Amino acid sequence: MSFQWLHMRIQEERDRRQREALTLERLPQSLEELYGILKEAITAYTGAFGTDAAEMVLVLSRIKITTREMRDGRWNPAGNVEVIIVPEIPGFRIERGEYSTAVEVGLLPSNKLFYRDREQDVYLTMEDLKKRILDRLLFPKLKE
Repeated sequence: MSFQWLHMRIQEERDRRQREALTLERLPQSLEELYGILKEAITAYTGAFGTDAAEMVLVLSRIKITTREMRDGRWNPAGNVEVIIVPEIPGFRIERGEYSTAVEVGLLPSNKLFYRDREQDVYLTMEDLKKRILDRLLFPKLKE
């Protein structure tokens, strides 16, 4: 007795598992790529407001970004955000104080990455992703 639907579902599941494994394998590299892109934005920001206005580091499976404000002649912490690899998603979690959001990372057939906001169920361009990470951190007093 042939179970055509079963064979199709088995193949679909094999394909899904393979895509997931490839995505998990690419997560560290995608975090490094994101770091490079964010670095350009941080460089522009510190060029405008001073070299101590922001700092970004890549540590293991996370990007940590800290901003500072000049008050009373000293640089004081103003905010921070972390982008953390979360294999269970698979993707990143953006954490900023009480705010936290999950961004799914996946592979397109062309082997390029896509990003999807899991809570809002929308796909993100790299520009959207940068804005989600940096906008409220760098410009907390400006309206969105």
